[in-house]
Amino acid sequence: MPQAIIFDIDGTLVDSVDLHAESWARSFRHFGFSIPVADIRFQIGKGGDQLLPHLLGQEVADAQGPAIAEYRADLFEREFRSRVQPFPRVADLFAHIRKRGQRIALASSGKAKDAAVYKKLLGIEGLVDVETTSDDADKSKPHPDIFVAALERLNLPPDQVVVVGDTHYDVEAARKAGMGTVGLLCGGFPEEVLREAGCVAIYRDPAALLTGYAASPLAQ
Repeated sequence: MPQAIIFDIDGTLVDSVDLHAESWARSFRHFGFSIPVADIRFQIGKGGDQLLPHLLGQEVADAQGPAIAEYRADLFEREFRSRVQPFPRVADLFAHIRKRGQRIALASSGKAKDAAVYKKLLGIEGLVDVETTSDDADKSKPHPDIFVAALERLNLPPDQVVVVGDTHYDVEAARKAGMGTVGLLCGGFPEEVLREAGCVAIYRDPAALLTGYAASPLAQ
């Protein structure tokens, strides 16, 4: 049985992927770029340092990326973050994990201030042992930096930890850090994409993972 579980946040614990995509689309339009929301949505799970070069090209990202990212962060905080909703039974899932003697880490490509808001929204403030965000990494997912930072704070080897995430970027980053990933579909990424990326198991959402916990890779 793994000694700890690392959870992504956006799309895994809270319903925020569409809101992030919409806020990026508005920000791009503000700077004169027209990028389809669907194209942006498939990049959510990365941090801005990886999303911007992919969508705009490296040269444009180097020149205008910091201004776009700052505008987007402010826009999301002002108009979108209050619309984020928790997925069902996250607190129950975390309490169950802790009762089994396993530890919990959060590892998000987002900012620490967003993670703090989401912990309160989810009612898990007293159930998290470790957390890392983009503030703790040189590069965001799909690079492994955020997960490596979580492993270091847990002080555990990667074979004693499993990641739970909703995107293939989580899977890739976890694999590079030496960990397996349980996938959740609630973030809206296709099941076949998660399977192809290498998820060891896939569940609908945190509530389904809780229901099937005893037979899941998190308990084996």
